[in-house]
Amino acid sequence: MIPSDPAMLLSYVNLKLRDFYGSLDALCDDLDIDEEEIVGKLASIDYHYDKEKNRFV
Repeated sequence: MIPSDPAMLLSYVNLKLRDFYGSLDALCDDLDIDEEEIVGKLASIDYHYDKEKNRFV
């Protein structure tokens, strides 16, 4: 289960990307998470996925 609060979600997702996954696609596929939902929630607090850095910035 992923956090519903956008700030907590940001921390959770960036930790997973840093430590376990090479891309947002890989994280979403492995955890069976809707990528658009994550991107939308994090965009609501002005964070966007950076492929080169493999994190939300």
